[in-house]
Amino acid sequence: MTKRIAIILAAFFPLLASAQAPKYSNEFLSIGVGARALGMSNTMVAAVNDATAGYWNPAGLTRMRGDMQINLMHSEYFAGIAKYDYASIGIPRDSSKALAFSFIRFAVDDIADTSELIDADGNINYDKVKSFSAADYAFLFSYARTTGIEGLRLGGSAKVVHRKVGKFATAWGFGLDAGAQYDKGNWLFGAMGRDITSTFNAWNFNTESLEDVFAVTGNEIPQNSVEVTLPKLILSTAYKFKAGDKFTFLPAADLDVTFDGKRNVLIKSDAVNIDPHFGVEAGYRDFIFLRAGVGNIQDVKDFDGSLSKTAQPNMGLGLKIKNISIDYALTNLGQTNETLYSNVFSLRWEVVKQN
Repeated sequence: MTKRIAIILAAFFPLLASAQAPKYSNEFLSIGVGARALGMSNTMVAAVNDATAGYWNPAGLTRMRGDMQINLMHSEYFAGIAKYDYASIGIPRDSSKALAFSFIRFAVDDIADTSELIDADGNINYDKVKSFSAADYAFLFSYARTTGIEGLRLGGSAKVVHRKVGKFATAWGFGLDAGAQYDKGNWLFGAMGRDITSTFNAWNFNTESLEDVFAVTGNEIPQNSVEVTLPKLILSTAYKFKAGDKFTFLPAADLDVTFDGKRNVLIKSDAVNIDPHFGVEAGYRDFIFLRAGVGNIQDVKDFDGSLSKTAQPNMGLGLKIKNISIDYALTNLGQTNETLYSNVFSLRWEVVKQN
């Protein structure tokens, strides 16, 4: 059993130990937060106007309503194996400035550690079986303010990343995000730079108890190293309009632009990749909202070698009752051989002080 654990770690750790910039680093921070956003396929950079802006685009924090805002979200992926939780608190300082704190956890819990199941004499002792979690955490501290230019808002987030694989490996990282929003009539525009200085995760590996097995199996013992997340640019536009006195509509489109090598997205090259996603929200009396979106457009190779396009559809529903908003999203992970749906629930509470 010890050998099996070592083989698993040997396969996993080199992906984390790269001193260069792996293409998919800190990917748990690309999932998104809030059922409203996920139902619209993450088209939020221009449209976000609540405390989730600390994640999507901190410039949007100045559009929060209430004296304080609390957001909570829970979702599960891969048939409940992975849990994803999010919480944020937003506080408008005045009409021109706002602060927010956000917390994200993405984890697989209760993984069996059987490395001590068999003792030195070959005896099996099930009392020695323990469990551990492979968990990723992020803490975001955000600030936003309006500018002297009408309709222009700016914001930034400092984020601390902590990743942990049981007692075997831990990492701490730090990065910065910056965003802007600009309104012109019914048009909303947004730009978000994620990891603008690159985000650096310093990994520390604790493999002393498994070094002998690493050597026997011919695997390289992981060394402490630094993992780098390169910058990403997101450009966004949305158009909000009314149809009569009761209905509102908000179509939106975002472009995720990456520079870390060719990805399987709609527009790709070795230098620049562009991944578009689209969403729409329809509201009735600011009470009930229907949402839909599509994204994750990729090329998939069929059995005959030909390529075909696939996309990930999402949909959602929202209810607002006074200062409470309850949102639900049904997301499709976009598997080619089977469809795995994830149910996402989120709650927003706009706290208003009583005079």
